[in-house]
Amino acid sequence: MNQLDQLKQFTTIVADTGDFQTIKAYAPRDATTNPSLILKAVQKPEYAPLLAQAVKEHATLATGDIIDRLLVLFGLEILKLIPGRVSTETDARLSFDTTGTVEKGRALIKLYEAAGISRERILIKIASTWEGIRAAEILEKEGIRCNLTLLFSLPQAIACAEAKVQLISPFVGRIYDWYKKSTGIDYTGADDPGVQSVKQIYTYFRKFGYATEVMGASFRNTSQITELAGCDLLTISPDLLQKLADSDAPVTRKLSPETARQDNVQKINLNESTFRTMLNDDAMGTEKLAEGIRQFSVDAVKLEKMVDALR
Repeated sequence: MNQLDQLKQFTTIVADTGDFQTIKAYAPRDATTNPSLILKAVQKPEYAPLLAQAVKEHATLATGDIIDRLLVLFGLEILKLIPGRVSTETDARLSFDTTGTVEKGRALIKLYEAAGISRERILIKIASTWEGIRAAEILEKEGIRCNLTLLFSLPQAIACAEAKVQLISPFVGRIYDWYKKSTGIDYTGADDPGVQSVKQIYTYFRKFGYATEVMGASFRNTSQITELAGCDLLTISPDLLQKLADSDAPVTRKLSPETARQDNVQKINLNESTFRTMLNDDAMGTEKLAEGIRQFSVDAVKLEKMVDALR
C-alpha cells in the first residue's frame, strides 16, 4: 500500500489545486482553490475557455462579479469530480472588512445554489484576521460554512473555533519557510515548526471539545504530511500527492483525539485584545499573515486584468 493510501486510513485527503486532471487522478474527497491557483490554471490552454466563458456570459457585469462567476465555474467543475466539498476564496482585499466579506460569502453561495449546488458542499475561504473571523461567525449562523485560511498561530485558531467556524487551514510550509530563513536550520520530521504548530492546534481543539475541523495546508515535503497523519484533513498539492503515491514507506498515525485529550495544555481566555496581542507577539504569524494577504491581493489584480483584456 502506498503512502497516499495509508494516509487515507487516518486522514481525509484534499487536493490543493485548480487542475481537474489532478483531481481525477488522486480521488480526494474535497478540493481547495485560491486566487493564485485559479490564476495559474486559467493561464493553461485547457482552462482558458472557462475564463472566456465567464467574460462572455457576464460581460455587462463589474469585473469583480465576473471573477466571482469564474471562481464558481471552477468550483462547479471540481464538484463533478469529488464526493465532498470545494473551498472558494473571497477577495483577499476584503480581509479587514467584515461587512464586505459577509456580502461576498453570501454572493458566492447564491451563485452555487443558483447552479443547483447545496451550500453544504461549499466552504467559503476567508483570511484569519479578526475581521475575517467575525465575518465567518456571521456566515456560519446562516448555514454558510467557512474555511479560515492564512492561519499561522494558536490565537487565530482559537478565535476560529470559538466563532464555530467549520474548518481552518493552518499553513505548515509557510511557517517552515519563515523559521528556516530566520534560523538557517532545515527542519525535518517532528522538529518542523510548521508541523508543531498544527499539532498544537489539533491538540487544543480536541482537548477542549471544539468541533472545528483542522486541515493542514501549504506543505513543502512529504515528511511534513506524514508527521500529521491523523489530522482531520490535509490539503496537498499535485506534486506531493504524486510523491506519496510513489512511495511505499510506512505511515503511522501521529495525531488522535485520545492522545490530545490526555495532554496538559492550558485553556486560553481569548478576546479581541488578547487575540491582537498574542498575534502581534508572534513575529512569524504577523509577517506571514500580512504577506499572504498581499500576495493573494496581487494575484486577484492580475486576474482582473485578464478579465478586462477579454472584454
